[in-house]
Amino acid sequence: MPSFDIVSRVDMQEVDNAVNQTVKEIGQRYDFKGAKCEVTLEKESIRILADDDFRLKAVVDILQSKFIKRGISPKALQYGKAEAASGGMVRQIVTIQQGVSKEKGKEIVAVIKDSKLKVQGQIQDDQVRVTGKSRDDLQEAIRLLKGKDLGIELQFVNFRD
Repeated sequence: MPSFDIVSRVDMQEVDNAVNQTVKEIGQRYDFKGAKCEVTLEKESIRILADDDFRLKAVVDILQSKFIKRGISPKALQYGKAEAASGGMVRQIVTIQQGVSKEKGKEIVAVIKDSKLKVQGQIQDDQVRVTGKSRDDLQEAIRLLKGKDLGIELQFVNFRD
C-alpha cells in the first residue's frame, strides 16, 4: 500500500549557523554598542539574555530574520516567557520544536479523517504515517495538509508506492 510520513524536523547545523550570525550582527550593530546581550545555543533550545525588554525584542527579531534567511521556518521556534534575570537583565528561552507532538499528531489525523479522503493516519512516535490505496489520494492529503495552518512546520518524507 502506498504511504508517506509526516515529520517536523529542523537542521541543527542551520540553527547553529543562524545563532552565530545573530551573535555577529549584535556585535556589529550600533544600537547594541555597550549593551550586554548574549545568545547561546543549548541542546534543544536557545537562551537569550539582554539588558531590557526592548533589546530582547530586537534580538528576537534578528534571530527570526536569520532563521528565515537560512531556510528554517519560524514555526519551529516556541518562545518562552521573558523573565527577570540577575543584574536587572531579561532572559528568554526559545525551544526548537523537533518532531510532531502527540497533540499535533491527533490534530493531523483528525484533519485527515474529516476530509473524507480514502486514507488513514497513524501516529508513530514523533511522526504520522499516512496510508491509502491510491497515490492520488495521498497527494490530495498532502495538498490538504499544506493548506491548513497547524502551527508547526511539516515535511512529507518517505513516500512509497
